[in-house]
Amino acid sequence: MKDPTFVERSKEMVAAMTREEKISQMLYSAPAIERLGIPAYNWWNEALHGVARSGQATVFPQAIAMAASFDDALLQKIADAIADEARAKYNEYKKQGKTDIYQGLTFWSPNINLFRDPRWGRGHETYGEDRYLTARMGTAFVKGLQGDHPRYRKCDATLKHFAVHSGPESLRHSFDAKVSDHALDEYYLWAFRYCIEHAQPAAVMSAYNRVNGEPASASPTLLQKILREKLGFDGYVVSDCGAITDIYLHHKFVATKPEAAALAVKAGCDLNCGGAYAALGEACERGLLSEDDLTKAVERLMYARLSLGMFDDDCPYDAISYDCVESPEHRALSRQMAEESIVLLENDGILPLSREMRVAIVGPNGFDDSVYLANYNGTPSEIVRFFDGIRAYTKAVRMAHGCDGYHPLYEAVAAANASDVVVMLMGLNPSMEGEEGDAYNTDASGDRLTLDLPKEQTRLLEAIAATKKPIVFVNISGSAVNLGAAKAHASAVLQCFYPGAEGGLALARILYGDVCPSGRLPVTFYRSVEDLPPFDDYSMENRTYRHFHKEVQYPFGYGKSYADIAETWIAPLVCEVENRSHFAAPYTVLCYDEEGALCDFCRLTLSAGEKKRISFVKYR
Repeated sequence: MKDPTFVERSKEMVAAMTREEKISQMLYSAPAIERLGIPAYNWWNEALHGVARSGQATVFPQAIAMAASFDDALLQKIADAIADEARAKYNEYKKQGKTDIYQGLTFWSPNINLFRDPRWGRGHETYGEDRYLTARMGTAFVKGLQGDHPRYRKCDATLKHFAVHSGPESLRHSFDAKVSDHALDEYYLWAFRYCIEHAQPAAVMSAYNRVNGEPASASPTLLQKILREKLGFDGYVVSDCGAITDIYLHHKFVATKPEAAALAVKAGCDLNCGGAYAALGEACERGLLSEDDLTKAVERLMYARLSLGMFDDDCPYDAISYDCVESPEHRALSRQMAEESIVLLENDGILPLSREMRVAIVGPNGFDDSVYLANYNGTPSEIVRFFDGIRAYTKAVRMAHGCDGYHPLYEAVAAANASDVVVMLMGLNPSMEGEEGDAYNTDASGDRLTLDLPKEQTRLLEAIAATKKPIVFVNISGSAVNLGAAKAHASAVLQCFYPGAEGGLALARILYGDVCPSGRLPVTFYRSVEDLPPFDDYSMENRTYRHFHKEVQYPFGYGKSYADIAETWIAPLVCEVENRSHFAAPYTVLCYDEEGALCDFCRLTLSAGEKKRISFVKYR
């Protein structure tokens, strides 16, 4: 429900603007209107897993890692911490007389697209392949970021990308996603509907691609009939960056920039990341849209700024101090989430490790800081690296990169031979999977062509396995990797998604048993891309845990524990869960409906010998 006072004030503000002034406010870098007391404002800011691109900030685990925790309550606390840091930064920037790009309060997060195919480079920005998990985690993030004040929002959250957007990255500016009404409603829009109903996000970002022929950023079907009328969204819509230009330049849907801009505004896209809306004056002169169309859009934008307290002196969030930025409390939240996100896939009993064991740390991801930071990240003042964490438990540590340098395998084998156990830090990094233009695997513009480990890592694994020393294989990646070789050679296998700046200590606490592993996979781990449909096929057939018909390596929701925990289902929505171990352990119970879809989950901690009965509720 919108605040009636802010609604009226926004109407008054916009009524006083000229047409040119209205148009200026629809650009993401909106200039000041000094005669009306409206300061300049840049709408572009990022907060995927911490305040991004604005200097020092707490770097939390990447979104896909947080999804593996199945802990939406903790995610809401983290989003609240992110919002505090965002407000603190904004308050300081404002004192200096301006807020520029990456300095405002309008954040283009979270990404709630489905990670429908492991090849998509941006999949690690999401909460995984399941609609319900994505919806729950997205809702928690929005609630935490926006706050619970009855009148003011702490920050604006933006659901993206609307809609049917999950690769290929190389084609995103011209791609037409063909999707059935059933798949659109039951999969691609489901999390958007849930988040809008449960969290009232301030904004939605439209996507680059077309959907069934209509450009998503100028689609009356998506933005008007579905988003506003069917889903009841009453906030503002911002285009993805350059998406309006794509309408005429790459989709060839219209011939000129004014036509594309007019089409987007009339469909309901209020704010343009890019420069296409500079042509709205010409569009009005050509009769392509009316001033009423502009008025409606700018009123929504002014309402957002009013709700953030930008024009008031008594907004309670103005008092948030810069002391909260990367505070010990926020770093502790980051470490807790990293601990909860690590998934134990295999263990023959070698874990937890003994502190008496001599450890060799081998592998490229032990020496790559990018794996802690992922993308859309801030700058931590300190990264607790994996070898830092392990050194906190034992000083008997040797290290070797193993995959580059002069005779790299020799050094790694020597380190293994001089140790009792080898912790191999392997997998991918954000340069191998990411957004178009950010990742360096230019052949696929950030997407992946294979699920296999890099060949040099496979050679390294085989060389270490030949030493006969026990291996703890830690796969660090933002997506599913073929771990067949790791399973064959290692005594234990763990999946560590990009874990944030506290990730090294989090992993060590798992390895040495101070923390019991409790993460579950938010995506299916397939054996090969050969088992999957074509990447550009947006049908859900033979995709994700719900519709894949072949054998998988590790299923969605998979994750082992050090504890012996048993589930007994008394009824379809009632489960008794018992910890048969002599120590307390965290655990997540997943509830599936009659169609095999996740419909609820509950994360809890069970004391030694404790039994609990849990009743679930299916969201309809």
